[in-house]
Amino acid sequence: MSITKERKAEIIEKFGKSGKNTGSTEVQIALLTARINELTEHFKTHSKDHAGRRGLLRLVGRRRNLLKYIQDNNLEGYRELIKELGLRK
Repeated sequence: MSITKERKAEIIEKFGKSGKNTGSTEVQIALLTARINELTEHFKTHSKDHAGRRGLLRLVGRRRNLLKYIQDNNLEGYRELIKELGLRK
């Protein structure tokens, strides 16, 4: 149900400026998006998992706040990130 170490390292390498840059806003948004996508697949088979759905909504809210932050501070980076992650805005 969670992201594997390899997948997480791959995301960090792709969106971070270096392999050790795990705290940047872009990396955090990409990791949250991966977790949200996994949970979305989980709910297709487990539709009555309401506690998990609450967790999903918290993740979506956290990602929304980070996206707003990056939109306010780095508009071009925001547009690239949205395009690369396939988010609709």
